[in-house]
Amino acid sequence: MWYFEAVPDRGELIAIKQAELTPAGRLHRYSWEHLEDEHGFLTDQALAPEEDPLEAIPAKEFQRVWTR
Repeated sequence: MWYFEAVPDRGELIAIKQAELTPAGRLHRYSWEHLEDEHGFLTDQALAPEEDPLEAIPAKEFQRVWTR
């Protein structure tokens, strides 16, 4: 399961935080403070909701996952 905190920038949606919750329950987090590690990296591409539908969640829910 992927979670993104994103901001609009010049007509694109840019991820500023990204969290991956694996099926095994591991959490991998990426942001400008931690761009990459051996498991992955903060996406360097704009998000494309028209190609990969996104489900908006409340900021509080994202923060719950992020600080898990």
